[in-house]
Amino acid sequence: MDAEIARIYLEAHIEGLKPSFVMVLLRLHARGPMTITELAESVSATHSAMSQKVAAMRAAGFVRTKTGVDARSKKVVLTAKTVRIVDRLAAEWRATEAAVIEIEAEIPYPLSRVVTDIEEALKRKSFHDRIVEKLAADTAWPQVPAQ
Repeated sequence: MDAEIARIYLEAHIEGLKPSFVMVLLRLHARGPMTITELAESVSATHSAMSQKVAAMRAAGFVRTKTGVDARSKKVVLTAKTVRIVDRLAAEWRATEAAVIEIEAEIPYPLSRVVTDIEEALKRKSFHDRIVEKLAADTAWPQVPAQ
């Protein structure tokens, strides 16, 4: 689905935009400048993940940082480039949500439920542990002694 959304951006000549940026850009548009911590909390992401995302969005020209209340803090702000296209991003977001609802009407299992079920399964056993367990049974994967 992300690849199809990215294709929409390319067709619209919005270069460098990744689907994972849009929620953050829309949040900044709605709430104004925010710290990385505030952004992370607002979209339920880790500080580390948001820091990496902000760096990627800055490199692509969608956000910049400015000094916050004191010299130690920084606020993430939209660039003029993003402000010019933010209405288009909101339109794509609405269209994507409508398309998901349409798909969910066609299938017996809501996509939103899939995420919840996967999260619950991963609470029971992490993805890492599941992979390590499978690799332990595969002779092509060398076993490293525990340290």
